[in-house]
Amino acid sequence: MMQMDELASTLEARLHEFPWLDAHTHLVGGKLGARGLHDIVLYHMAVSELYSAGCPSGARLTQFPGWPDQEECHGRICEALPYFARVRGTSISWGVRIILKDLYGWDAPISAENWRKLDETIRERADNGKWHREILRRAGVQRCCTELARSGGGVDADILGYALEWGFFTRCQWGEFDTSLYELERCWGKMPESSAPIGGKARPATERTIRNLDDVREAIQWYVEHIPAERVSAVATHLSTDIQYREIQDEEMASALLNRDYAGLAERDIYASYIQEAYLAALERRHGEDIVFQFSFGAEPLPYETGSRINQETLTQLAEMLGRHPGLSFQCFLSSTHANQSMCTLCREFQNLSLAGYWWHNFFPSIMEHVMSERLDMLPLNRQIGFFSDAYCVEWVYAKAAMVRKTLARILASKIELGQYDVELALSVAREILCESALPLFRPMDAKPH
Repeated sequence: MMQMDELASTLEARLHEFPWLDAHTHLVGGKLGARGLHDIVLYHMAVSELYSAGCPSGARLTQFPGWPDQEECHGRICEALPYFARVRGTSISWGVRIILKDLYGWDAPISAENWRKLDETIRERADNGKWHREILRRAGVQRCCTELARSGGGVDADILGYALEWGFFTRCQWGEFDTSLYELERCWGKMPESSAPIGGKARPATERTIRNLDDVREAIQWYVEHIPAERVSAVATHLSTDIQYREIQDEEMASALLNRDYAGLAERDIYASYIQEAYLAALERRHGEDIVFQFSFGAEPLPYETGSRINQETLTQLAEMLGRHPGLSFQCFLSSTHANQSMCTLCREFQNLSLAGYWWHNFFPSIMEHVMSERLDMLPLNRQIGFFSDAYCVEWVYAKAAMVRKTLARILASKIELGQYDVELALSVAREILCESALPLFRPMDAKPH
């Protein structure tokens, strides 16, 4: 029998034998690749590490639908240069090295003397669609799901599926208490567009204002009726663990609306709970057979990004939510390692819940090993999706696929050594979670129910 390391290497190579599906990205149709070095070394997960290391800036660069100009990009790179050495031991920095070496033939440390040459090399290929598809081919990824607002008018639709990220009614924002109402107002009367940025400080004025219960109902009805089910297979949002979810009666919601100008935690929970329940009920009635309700879970706002935490009460409240809407498929992007076992138990008891990939604060090899092994032990294969990159350019799809491939190969090898799997079972399991279980997110649009 092969030694453990040899077996893992063999499995890693064989995981290239079938195409993967990337269940969640933020790729832009027609602009799939990095626009410059900043898209690689200042990916938001890298920015957090650099900020932790002492870099003055912790905020993301200008976000979609805008693009950072060259002055912003170059200024932020120069600012970050002194801190690259401090983060060189992290797995995200490993991902940067994978990208630069494998895709751009660059294996030198980035320095003040050489970064402009590297930036020029990447910018030269920024609009080369053939190169971007070649990156996906090398990654072994056949198709990616992205936001509908980033579809680029349907460019690259043959390799992209779409999810709707529009209103985030249950995502808390730092220092706000009426976010759910504002999000609903932002969408009311509009056509689907990109979601509000995480940690958005400014709140542009909305064309409509929710003043009473009838307005809430009308806005929710508008929202659900304008979900383009012929174009998307999922709606994606966030469930904040800060919110106390419960069923809210009309009278309580109407009373809370009168207190909006003085809203606090109690009103925040009432607004979010009422809107969420009404939204799920309407979504289940209208699109229950053809829309997956995707939600991220376990990452809560900090001044720049988020921290990983879960309120145990939220797990119970989620279970109640699942039970109230058996006709709607829920899919969780989990960012809390210690909650993984609990979420697996919910998946075992609710047929309408599945878990996807390793999101944000879970995307580190040591954590992924734990999560992968636990899910493979506890869940049916159709209740788990083995990969999504959350990438904003295909270069990071490549790096994250490489990291998952190496990690999964080690887990499969350990289960073979234990006697739980043989090689062929291990590979069939991998194919199921990396491709087959994600297929509902990539159904041909003309095959979807109407």
